Amino acid sequence: HETFRQIGRVIGIILALLVVGLVAGSPPTPTIERHRPVAMAVTMESAPLLEIKGRAPKTGYSRAQFGETWYDVDGNGIDTRNDILVRDLVGETFKPRTHNRVVLTGTLHDPYTGKTIKFVRGANSRVIEIDHVVSLSNAWQTGAARWSPEKRRAFANDPLNLLAVDGPTNQRKGAGDAATWLPPNKSFRPEFASRQLQVKIKYGLWATQAEYAAMRQAMGFR
Repeated sequence: HETFRQIGRVIGIILALLVVGLVAGSPPTPTIERHRPVAMAVTMESAPLLEIKGRAPKTGYSRAQFGETWYDVDGNGIDTRNDILVRDLVGETFKPRTHNRVVLTGTLHDPYTGKTIKFVRGANSRVIEIDHVVSLSNAWQTGAARWSPEKRRAFANDPLNLLAVDGPTNQRKGAGDAATWLPPNKSFRPEFASRQLQVKIKYGLWATQAEYAAMRQAMGFR
């Protein structure tokens, strides 16, 4: 099956990074890097790690199940929203007397639309939102309902699963997975799908058959 060998050559690297977390049942505490992590190419030979089955009921889901919103998961004194703004924006400035902990202005090259967006805190804060690439609702219905509160909080604040994006586009995405929503910016779709797959593998989530097929197609495989 040649197509199963073409999507990437780095699955060994990914597995080496993730095996401790998968075995232990809880990935290591996420850390925020200065630059947005590029989703690694992953091969569909990872399928044994990605269970394919239907979604569980949404019963019991709420945002509160994933802990405090934008928790300072890496303990650097900056909440996760501002960490991601610092990571994804360019030319950012900071609110006075916050010790560079609250982003005041900046520019986003939005991956979902390809647009350049100016951010001004307070004036147009909602123009940019922080998206969970694999939504919390999707995670809840594909395994997270069984997790500990600590693992859910880590997931909700993991920079691999977070992107600063155009707010209205993020609202249209909602809790959609690859089968129901893809970025309007077609050039970003392969990375979007690869990132979803990588996050699901990292946290031991499953995918529906339609979701899995859509990720394959977005990455260029039929």
